[in-house]
Amino acid sequence: MIAKEIQIAAYLFAGILFILSLGGLSSQEGAKRGVFYGIIGMIIAVLATLLGQDVHGHVYIITAVAIASVIGVLLARKVEMTSMPQLVAILHSFVGLAAVLVGFGSYLDPKTHLLASTEHTIHLVEVFIGVFIGAVTFTGSIIAWGKLEGKVRSKPLLYPGRHLVNGILLLASIVLGVMFTMAPGIEGMMYLYIMTAFACFIGVMLVMAIGGADMPVVVSMLNSYSGWAASAAGFMLGNNLLIITGALVGSSGAILSIIMCEAMNRSFISVILGGFGEVASSGPATAMVGEVTAMNHEEVSDLLKEAKSVVIVPGYGMAVAKAQYPIYDMVQTLRKAGKKVRFAIHPVAGRLPGHMNVLLAEANVPYDIVLEMDEINEDLPATDVVMVIGANDVVNPGAQDDPSSPIYGMPVIEAWKAEKVIVMKRSMSVGYAGVENPLFYKSNTDMLYGDAKDSVEKILGFLKA
Repeated sequence: MIAKEIQIAAYLFAGILFILSLGGLSSQEGAKRGVFYGIIGMIIAVLATLLGQDVHGHVYIITAVAIASVIGVLLARKVEMTSMPQLVAILHSFVGLAAVLVGFGSYLDPKTHLLASTEHTIHLVEVFIGVFIGAVTFTGSIIAWGKLEGKVRSKPLLYPGRHLVNGILLLASIVLGVMFTMAPGIEGMMYLYIMTAFACFIGVMLVMAIGGADMPVVVSMLNSYSGWAASAAGFMLGNNLLIITGALVGSSGAILSIIMCEAMNRSFISVILGGFGEVASSGPATAMVGEVTAMNHEEVSDLLKEAKSVVIVPGYGMAVAKAQYPIYDMVQTLRKAGKKVRFAIHPVAGRLPGHMNVLLAEANVPYDIVLEMDEINEDLPATDVVMVIGANDVVNPGAQDDPSSPIYGMPVIEAWKAEKVIVMKRSMSVGYAGVENPLFYKSNTDMLYGDAKDSVEKILGFLKA
């Protein structure tokens, strides 16, 4: 066992490492260092907790940690990068469930009911709020996982009066909270059960009302919820490190959600309330004008040979095909030939914040040629060729000129302003937002159908030949 002072010092050091971890993760160059800081901080936090004076049953705890660690390693090795958003969503649900279980356990703890009057009431409020946030996070994250996995429809579930229903349930939960703090043991437990059921329903309805185009924001938002749930668990357990860590995760997740909402021209409040104030269509969908034309791999390679500047816009299709490796081989070949080649990344490309950045880093693509949407858009009119690889909604011109589009007002990569656009897709199917893309019908756009990895490898073969 370690002294209380040593445990507090260890918690403080771990908290500093967590802050440094978030600082490192704020840039691609510092991401690995940030992850390392986070790992070291978590090891210190776990050891300091296990060796604390009030901790008992070490054999059971260590056994549980060992089993969970094995499961975590196996899952991490098995899950593909394309399924990482689903994994993150389901992990958020575990945090929410943990907060709920900690809340019930804390209420059932005999020590809770031995507290002084004011202290007892404050602790009951902590329990009630912690369980509420945890329950919303738990069910909301499961629905997010289902949407990302394709097991739950991606279109928003919008029914008349949904905000009124959620509002009534929220008010009812507040009333139950007041009654909970004044009720004796068994009766108070009943109020806690009822509120948990209400919170679970609210979590389902909030995420069900959010469409596929906003799912990256939802994942980030649930990350914030899980942080606040963890912080609430810290208050219930009287663990300062858990409070600090949860607050860091909760606040950073909220900031990221706000940044992403700005990138999509969405209101943070509208997303967090589950479709409140969603973009409404001002009329029937605009008919597609123009004709879809296609090129073959050799024609695309000839086009690239003639181009002086090339911009590549990756999307989820690239992730599914695992095409980032041959794409970088193609980029190296073009750069050796004197071409100016860069990547354009939309903030919500893929299913997870930073999804495309991670995939490109996995293929060792240099950070200096990976540019954000705001950095690249002004250069696109002077670009010879834009290659859109597996992306759809993030290059949809309807976001700027079609008021009837569900993504109208969302900032996009203006690929159509380049001299020539090549769109690599398996088919003409719509993107995750479920809307048609007028880019495919423009006169300066040609389609290249097929698997992204296979297509890039064929293009690369022609370039090298």
